Amino acid sequence: MMKKLPKLVVILGQTAAGKTALSVKLAKKFNGEIISADSRQIYEEMNIGTAKPTKKELKGIPYYLIEILPPDKEFNVAIYKKIATQTIREIQKMGKLPFLVGGTGLYIQAIVDNLQFPRALPQKKIREKLERKTEIKLFEIYKKLDPVGAKTIDKKNKRRLIRAIEVCKTTGEPFWKQRKRGKSLFDVLQIGIKVEKEELKKRVEKRVEKMFRDGLEKEVKQLVKKYGWITPLQTIGYQEWKDYFESKIEKEKVKKLIIQHTIQFAKRQMTWFKKDKRIHWIKTQKEAEKLIKNFFKKIGAI
Repeated sequence: MMKKLPKLVVILGQTAAGKTALSVKLAKKFNGEIISADSRQIYEEMNIGTAKPTKKELKGIPYYLIEILPPDKEFNVAIYKKIATQTIREIQKMGKLPFLVGGTGLYIQAIVDNLQFPRALPQKKIREKLERKTEIKLFEIYKKLDPVGAKTIDKKNKRRLIRAIEVCKTTGEPFWKQRKRGKSLFDVLQIGIKVEKEELKKRVEKRVEKMFRDGLEKEVKQLVKKYGWITPLQTIGYQEWKDYFESKIEKEKVKKLIIQHTIQFAKRQMTWFKKDKRIHWIKTQKEAEKLIKNFFKKIGAI
C-alpha cells in the first residue's frame, strides 16, 4: 500500500494579486502557517520595494522565509528548496497545514516537483565577468550554450541567467538537462488567484504609490550606500532609481518605470504559471475554501 504524502497548499499568482491577504485568511480558517515563495522577500532591509507583509497584515499568522539573510549573501533556488522543505515538514509535525505562498514560479516548482538541481559550485571569476554584462548580452551567451533552456528562462532575470551560464560552462552540459524532477515529497493543491488585467494594473499603481509614500527612495539610497548596486538591487523597484540618483531622469519617471516594469513582470509570471495545468484558478476566498475542503475530503480529514 502506498504511503500517503503530507498535505501542502500553494497559493500563487501575479504580483499584487492579493496572495498574502488570501493566505492569511485561509491559514486562520484551516489552522495553517505560511512559507514565503518570494525570491526577494528573503532579504533583510529590502522591505518597501519588495512589498513585504507587515505584522498587522499577517494578523498573528507565522510567516517563514522572509528576512533570512543580508542582500549581499549568496542565495539560489537550491538553497531555498532545502530550507523551505525543512520548514514545511516542521509545520506538518506540529499538526498544522503549511501554505506555500508567492509569485516566484521556479521556487514553487522546486517544492511541488521536487526539482533536483546541478551541484556546480559558484565560480567567482566567471560571475564577476558576467555581472558586468546586460541581460540582453547574457541571454545571447546562454542561448548559444543551451538553446533548449533559453526557450523557457526568464530573459530579464539577471541572476538566473548568470547561474545558468555558470553551470553550462563548469559542467559542460545544458542547464535544463540538469534540472530534473524527483519523487513527490508532498500531496499538493495549487491555487492560483486570477485577477483581470485592468484590475491588476490599478492594484500595481496603488501599490507603487504607497511605496513612494512609505519612503522607497530612502530605502534604496541606504541600500546602495551600504552594498552598491549588487544583484538583488538590480530588480524592479530598485534598479529604476539608478538614473535618478545620477540626475538623468525625474522622480515621476522612476514611478512610471516601476509601474511599467511591474506590469511586464506580472505578464511573465502568468506565462510561467499557465504552463502548469495542475493549478486551480480562483477569484474568491469561497472558491479557495471549497478547493481545500475537497482536497482533504479525499482522506476524510475535514
